[in-house]
Amino acid sequence: MKKPVKRVLVAVAATGAVVAVALATTTVVNAVATARESDRIESYGQTVTVDGRQMNVLVTGAGPVDVVLLPGFGTPSPVLDFEPLVTDLAHDHRVVVVEPFGYGLSDGTDVERTTENVVTEVHEALQALDLDRYVLMGHSIAGIYGIEYAARYPDEVMAFVGVDTSVPGQPHTDTAFPTGLMAAAKNLGLVRVLTAFGSGGLDGSVYSDHAREQMTMFTHRNSLRPTYLDEMSHISTNFERALGTTFPADLPLLLFVEADNANNPDWLALHEEQAATVEDGTVVPVPGEHYLHHTHAPQIAAGFREWAAARELTTG
Repeated sequence: MKKPVKRVLVAVAATGAVVAVALATTTVVNAVATARESDRIESYGQTVTVDGRQMNVLVTGAGPVDVVLLPGFGTPSPVLDFEPLVTDLAHDHRVVVVEPFGYGLSDGTDVERTTENVVTEVHEALQALDLDRYVLMGHSIAGIYGIEYAARYPDEVMAFVGVDTSVPGQPHTDTAFPTGLMAAAKNLGLVRVLTAFGSGGLDGSVYSDHAREQMTMFTHRNSLRPTYLDEMSHISTNFERALGTTFPADLPLLLFVEADNANNPDWLALHEEQAATVEDGTVVPVPGEHYLHHTHAPQIAAGFREWAAARELTTG
C-alpha cells in the first residue's frame, strides 16, 4: 500500500474513533443528566384523565370569563411558557393552560397526532374540569387546531384569540422532517449539546433564571420524544386538511399578529384575510417576533380585556 493512501486511511480511522468516543460520551452524559433532571423538574397544576392517560393542566385566577390557553408546537412547558400572560390575565379571569400529550408534565401517547385527535383530547380535558363555555386562546399551531375545535364545539367556544397563530394556506407547511435522524440525535445527546449554546428563546428580562432553568430541563425531557416527533410528522397533513377551512362566521375573532415577518411578507395579510371570513374579526399588528406572549404579554392582556369588554363577553 502506498504511503499517502495509508496515511489517509489511518487519519480516517483515527477521526472515526474520535467521533465514536465523542458520541459515546454525549450519549452517557445525556442519559445521566436526564435521570438527574427528572428529580429536579418541579410539578405544577393538576392532572385529569384523558383516554386513560394523565394530561396536565393549570387552573388559576377568577373572573367573569374563562380563558383556555393552547400552546404552539413543541413548547416544552406550556405553563412556564405562558407564565407572563397567565399572571396578567389571572387578575380578572379564570385561566386554564392545557398541556397536550407530550407537552410539559403530561404523559406521552402513541395515538396519532392528527388535528382530530389533538382536539378531541383537549376537549376531554376541559370536560373533566367541567368547563363548558370559554374563550379559546392559542399560539402558533393552535390556530389550526382552533379552527376544528370551534367548528366541532360551537356551543362552548365563545371567541377565539390568536397569538401569532398559524393559518391555513401559509407557506412552507409541506416540509418533510427527518424525524428518524432527529430521534437519533436526541438519543446520542446531541440535542443537549446544542441546547447548551442557546438561551431557549426566553428573555431574561421577562423570565426568572429559575424559570429558564426549568424550561431547559423540560426541553431535554420532551423535545424529540416519540409524541413530539409524531406531531411533527403530521404537520404537513394537518395543514393540508385545514386548507379552505375557516372559523365559524358568527365567532368573534381577535388576532395578535407579528407586524413585520421577514420570512413571510404576506403574514399580516394572511391574518387579515382570515379575520375577514367572520362577522366580527379584529387584527392587531404587534411589533415583535413570533413568541409575542413572551415580550408583549401586558399589551396582549390589555388588548383582550378591552376587546372582550366591548363585546360583553361573559362565561355565564
